Amino acid sequence: MVITKSNTTTDKEQATSKPEYDRVSELKAFDETKSGVKGLVDAGIKEVPRIFYHQFEKDSVSGGTQVSIPVIDLEGAKKNPTTRKEIVEKVRNASKTWGFFQVLNHGIPMSVMEEMKNGALSFFEQDVVAKKQLFSRDYTKRVVYNSNFDLYSAPAAKWRDTVFCSIAPDPPKPEELPEVFRDITLEYSKQVMNLGYLLFELLSEALGLNPDYLRDIDCAKGLVMLSHYYPICPQPELTLGSSKHADNGFLTVLLQDHVGGLQVLHENHWIDVPPTPGALVINIGDLLQLISNDSFTSVNHRVLTNSVSPRVSVASFFTTALLPDSRLYGPIKELLSEDNPPKYRETTVKDYITYFNAKGLSGTSPLPHFRL
Repeated sequence: MVITKSNTTTDKEQATSKPEYDRVSELKAFDETKSGVKGLVDAGIKEVPRIFYHQFEKDSVSGGTQVSIPVIDLEGAKKNPTTRKEIVEKVRNASKTWGFFQVLNHGIPMSVMEEMKNGALSFFEQDVVAKKQLFSRDYTKRVVYNSNFDLYSAPAAKWRDTVFCSIAPDPPKPEELPEVFRDITLEYSKQVMNLGYLLFELLSEALGLNPDYLRDIDCAKGLVMLSHYYPICPQPELTLGSSKHADNGFLTVLLQDHVGGLQVLHENHWIDVPPTPGALVINIGDLLQLISNDSFTSVNHRVLTNSVSPRVSVASFFTTALLPDSRLYGPIKELLSEDNPPKYRETTVKDYITYFNAKGLSGTSPLPHFRL
């Protein structure tokens, strides 16, 4: 039975009622500025618009726990078999228990990392007219600038702007990239690909497989790079730079600046991931959890905003989501047994990502949808 309110309204009710919040209209108005969140801040807003309001969970505790994600030194991983075995064990434990770890001595020079961060910052802080030339929501394009890929599907908008670059297997032409960080994007992404190859070798060995196993099934074939800009926020308690979510690809390599704000959900506590000089943050994606049959864990994380300093990060996602690939991914058969039967049904990357994107960054994992 459906109960409806009477259409009869008293004069007093009419006088005191407020106009309804038209969320869709406000989203469109924000999107049509093509100026992103930074445009709001540059306009001098003092209050966070309602489209950015987030419902903060009461069942997860923020801070107060003196633990930190593992930091793994990759020095010697390519040359010393004994050291490599120790590193593989650390990678296995971190990937199962945390789903996150930081790496040092990863082979990417500090100067390249600094230049990449500075290049991303320069893009977002340039005149809005230059950025608008790349504004789009068409991800068949090689390079796209916008705010919130899931603006119209997520429960709340995030306090961030993003430039998206499709890097591998077909890199963009240099002229397709923004001039302010063209050269460094090509250089940094090349080095991230090389690091990815090493990480997938270590992860393969951590599963007890041949070092080339994950590369051979194309886990390292595709790379998408997202440079995020999180502007200063006048009311950080109302919104998030990135809402609770797990990454949908195979693996993510994150370069973050000195500001901080990234948190990982571990044993129902939000744990800070403080910037570590020279380190990169690595996290397991949903598809790697799926094919590892839960040997590895894709973990929820988020980014807080702040009222003091803007934050920049560069997230490199190993995924074939943008490729016309019909390969089916399911739990790796070599890992299965009577004691460890498959926990997921097979899926293409495209189908998984389509399901993920339809939900937006809602904080609810798509993995249960694919569980047997």
